[in-house]
Amino acid sequence: MDTLERKTTNPSVAEGATLFVEMNGIVKRFPGVLANDHVDFVLRHGEIHALLGENGAGKSTLMNVLAGLYRPESGTILVKGKVVNFSSPRDAIKAGIGMIHQHFMLVPSQTVTENILLGLDKPRFRLQLNEYDHIVADLSERFGLKVEPRAKVWQLSVGEQQRVEILKMLYRGTDILIMDEPTAVLAPQEIEDLFKTLRAMVAEGKSIIFISHKLHEVMAIADRVTVLRKGKVTAAGLDARKTTLQELARQMVGREVIFHLDKKLNTPGEIVLEVEDVCAENDKGLQALNGLSLDVRAGEIVGLAGVAGNGQRELAQVITGLRRCTDGCVILNGEVICNRSALVGIQRGVSHIPEDRTGVGTAPDLSVTDNVIMKQYRRPPIAQHGMLNMQVATKFANELKESYDIIVPNVETPVRLLSGGNLQRVILAREISGQPSLMVAVQPTRGLDVGAIEGVHRLLLSQRESGAAILLISEELEELLSLSDRVYVIYEGRIMGEVKIGAGGSSPEMIDTVGLMMTGTPLEQIRKGEAERNV
Repeated sequence: MDTLERKTTNPSVAEGATLFVEMNGIVKRFPGVLANDHVDFVLRHGEIHALLGENGAGKSTLMNVLAGLYRPESGTILVKGKVVNFSSPRDAIKAGIGMIHQHFMLVPSQTVTENILLGLDKPRFRLQLNEYDHIVADLSERFGLKVEPRAKVWQLSVGEQQRVEILKMLYRGTDILIMDEPTAVLAPQEIEDLFKTLRAMVAEGKSIIFISHKLHEVMAIADRVTVLRKGKVTAAGLDARKTTLQELARQMVGREVIFHLDKKLNTPGEIVLEVEDVCAENDKGLQALNGLSLDVRAGEIVGLAGVAGNGQRELAQVITGLRRCTDGCVILNGEVICNRSALVGIQRGVSHIPEDRTGVGTAPDLSVTDNVIMKQYRRPPIAQHGMLNMQVATKFANELKESYDIIVPNVETPVRLLSGGNLQRVILAREISGQPSLMVAVQPTRGLDVGAIEGVHRLLLSQRESGAAILLISEELEELLSLSDRVYVIYEGRIMGEVKIGAGGSSPEMIDTVGLMMTGTPLEQIRKGEAERNV
């Protein structure tokens, strides 16, 4: 993130620093996949070492080996100079290594302190919570991890829950903390707070392994960077202060990546999509959308920012006909389309890039051809006299394969065999080829490497230039602010406010404002506070 200031975590980190961890020649296989191919990795005392790579590069696998979840086929691990062989995470924790996974492992109905004590041998028979509440409070104060020990986990924000996970590891005496994509579910202010905590930890002599695919964050927080690509190390222990975003991106994907988006000035047209006071329930029957309203015009990209789980998924499904709304309405080009079938939206030019590529976006066992004609098979020339013309369908699929650079042996290949980037290209090819008037894109770049992300961004901008109205729903704030003309912020199913992105792009103040809205502060309240401070 551009707003994350680069800070040296620990100036004492140097070539001669004590080695905390040495992983030599690590090999880990899964059926049909060589996840780690003779990987070497070195962690020094008192440093933040980023492990960078695209989705599927082997980052999490390597760290799961270090954390005792997986056992390697070959290779050695040394912790503080001693060879270790972990058979479980408990063994790793005893050696001072703890891992915080992307999805937190907390019991919602229990308190912070109870979660921290879970699984420990002590206290064994009598649990005096007051005493341990004070210990947890002292620990949280020491590392700047503000959290109420007596609070139930379900009452905490996502950022606070992450602090509980860190406190669990600190309470267990870990010297080496592995964090797997720790910023994926955090708002900008929460990311800043996390980074302050990590710096406080290394100041006390602890070491952090920071798994990520976000280049800006890696440059902001890491002392050194190791890059993995397809299970192999392409760059080992680079000094983060002496490298560049371009160099790291090239090491990740094996080619040069263009970071600057050529977003041309565009004058939006008429309103294409209107969402008016929509209410809807989630799969559990709980209220997910609470009187939400927004609009999208032709020739513009409107972003929807928010921490995961605040109604984004339900909104996309209501608009595309996959979920009923209990109140309000959705209007497309002047016609009410809510609570009608998905086919109604398709026939009126709605395209949908869903979050779930395999479960919703594609039929994994069907071919590329079958998948790209899913919205065309009712119409000529693919449909002729009620029958499919497979010769025309195959020609159509081959044209899309070339146009969208889908790397696949032939168009009869089942899409389940495609990589994440190629699978996303199949979906984009199908959705864009129908020349949509409205495109609902949900997490279109999730899990893709920087090269594939660049391609997706170009396609979205080309649709904007061709006059399509695009609603971009993403948890990547940097992506939203660089692509969008306007950004709405959603919190607990309500719109907190809207910001307009000018020709000069986003500013640090704008990012701060969006971040505050993402954590539940309405824009009116933010503006009022600013006015009072300026008096």
